[in-house]
Amino acid sequence: MSPFLNAQVVPITEVPEDDVVVERALHRPIVLVVDDEPLVADTLSLILSQAGYAAVTAYDGMSALELASGLMPELLISDVAMPMMNGVELALAVVTSRPACQVLLFSGHATSADLVNALDAGYDFPLLPKPLHPTEMLKRVSQMLRIPERQRRGRLADVVPIRGVMECA
Repeated sequence: MSPFLNAQVVPITEVPEDDVVVERALHRPIVLVVDDEPLVADTLSLILSQAGYAAVTAYDGMSALELASGLMPELLISDVAMPMMNGVELALAVVTSRPACQVLLFSGHATSADLVNALDAGYDFPLLPKPLHPTEMLKRVSQMLRIPERQRRGRLADVVPIRGVMECA
């Protein structure tokens, strides 16, 4: 076998811009990560990127909302305790404009009382405690992105109690 590669170099100008076959094969779910602590947001984004997700980072709710309107993320991961717009307010705004987007909240200080506004609006967003172990985060993200859409959104209206067991309608 020859130690030299037999390859052809193609100028970038000759590479097609929309190669649909490649796009489908390389589809990576878009995950928007939001935390007002840049180290936390950047670290989570890096972990998600290395796991095969297209992670995008924002450091405040308003920037995240602007990004979400153009990106159409499949999952929003947000800290709850942030100045100006907290994670619950952000989650409600994102799912209002992007109903298919799932939400995963995390916080070192939040309690179920912080989720009252979401519950009042008919949403039950999962809340993970900080600090997050990367393995647990990846497990939750993977689970959320595999569940059928109507179950993923966390709408309470889609959940019906049957014989004491919660099942999706």
